[in-house]
Amino acid sequence: MEIEQGVEATAVISSRGEAPTQPGEKRRPRTARRILSRPYGVLPPMTHDSTLRDLPDPVRRSWRTFLERCEALRPELYRYCRYLARSPWEAEDLVQETLARAFVALAQTHQEIDNPRAWLFRVASNLWLNQVRDRREVPASTSSATESDAATTDDPRATREAAGTLIGALAPKERAAVVLKDVFDLGLDEIAATLSVSVGAVKAALHRGRGKLEIHETAATAVAVPAVLDAFVRAFNARDLDAITALLLDTALVEHPGLSVEYGAAVAKKGSLAGALFGKPDQAIAPAYRAGLLSDAPRIELRVHRGEPLLLGYFAHDDGEAVRVISRAVVEDGLIVRLRTSMHAPEVIAEICAELGVPFRSSGYRYWW
Repeated sequence: MEIEQGVEATAVISSRGEAPTQPGEKRRPRTARRILSRPYGVLPPMTHDSTLRDLPDPVRRSWRTFLERCEALRPELYRYCRYLARSPWEAEDLVQETLARAFVALAQTHQEIDNPRAWLFRVASNLWLNQVRDRREVPASTSSATESDAATTDDPRATREAAGTLIGALAPKERAAVVLKDVFDLGLDEIAATLSVSVGAVKAALHRGRGKLEIHETAATAVAVPAVLDAFVRAFNARDLDAITALLLDTALVEHPGLSVEYGAAVAKKGSLAGALFGKPDQAIAPAYRAGLLSDAPRIELRVHRGEPLLLGYFAHDDGEAVRVISRAVVEDGLIVRLRTSMHAPEVIAEICAELGVPFRSSGYRYWW
């Protein structure tokens, strides 16, 4: 049996792994190294043009359609994730991961989803339980790196444990079982299906969990704010795009979770950063959420919430300023390496602004309409 090689590998390899000889040429054994060193070996040729080139547009359309169909379920999904997670940011991350996982799972599902809410809860539960299992409930640090010249700022509000503080001390499955039963009123069978356990295990988890409920609060702590964030605020409010870009690492990741991602400071400079500075304030806000919005350029302000410096984006309205955007930054060696901006995460913005005591407005869940 003989196998033809790719375009540039025109020789034929015999079943004994030897190359045929030319007239008068001595046969030489073909080693694996020599075979693999050829341009394509025994594989068909591939061009450098990716076969994924035509996929982004149809995938993006499908993803947007999926998000639109799930939009009515987002408030309850966030509420469920918020009870499980330690902070609004963790909850929103879990929501985004749940939607992404559900989108992929839906493409592989060959049966009707009878109860979309319970199905999303199940996806979220599995993701969260896996995360807890992996990290053993040790919270990862999401705060920015400190610098020698950083200023110290006190959080104006006391910090709290996750999920309204009532169930943060429960074991993972106890927490999920109590939330699903006492908050969302799911039946025992539905909870068992959601958590992939028996009804008996659900009853036991509910019994143990309800006996442990207690409130935990932690005191506010002093937080070191990286100087680069103060510089970012000054540059943004001065509408200095070059200065803002200079504060980002060349390979920085700039993202709106679940909606858009930009790789590199140069790309962000031409895209979302330019849009934030010089675009119309309502360009990413659906008409239904524009009530009272004025054309004045937004400004940002640095505040500390639960031990983390945040960038709050204030938009002008006919009754005063209100926060519509909150950004988080990861800082390394004096530069921003990751900037995550939440404009279409209404539950997160509402919770954080309520705790900080600042006015806010919702911009909905998406920037298209």
